[in-house]
Amino acid sequence: MIVVANSSPLISLSAINSLHLLRSLYATIYIPLAVYQEVVVIGKGKAGAKEVAGALWIRCRHVQSARVVSELMVKTHLDEGESEAIVLAQELRANLLIIDDQKARDCARELGISATGTMGILLLGKERGLISSVKALLDELVSMGVYLDAKTCSRVLRKAGEE
Repeated sequence: MIVVANSSPLISLSAINSLHLLRSLYATIYIPLAVYQEVVVIGKGKAGAKEVAGALWIRCRHVQSARVVSELMVKTHLDEGESEAIVLAQELRANLLIIDDQKARDCARELGISATGTMGILLLGKERGLISSVKALLDELVSMGVYLDAKTCSRVLRKAGEE
């Protein structure tokens, strides 16, 4: 299975000591250079920087078409990392794109790319028995100042059997 990730899920999962879920669920994760730069270089000293830099199972790839990335950024107003993640997912013919921004997920789905976010990863981790509580981890993210949509949280917790 080919999986591409954007920065926010990597940062969020690292912040709650759950980045290992990605390795357990998918073995290898691909990220574009813009995501690596955002998480590891610009984010040095912050959640995710050390974890992503040291994770040999996270593989950084250059996007082949900078023109397509630029066009996507202009058309959708997504940032460089989100745009590169979507284009890399297309180029690799990825089975899944892990990206938190709803607009970016919608854009990916319009292009035929399956997409999920951090909450979807936590839910899958619970379904597979890798974590015991989605709610505890969502609460931890909220306590760190991460915005989570209340309706989406409620839906995810219902699916996890925790509401």
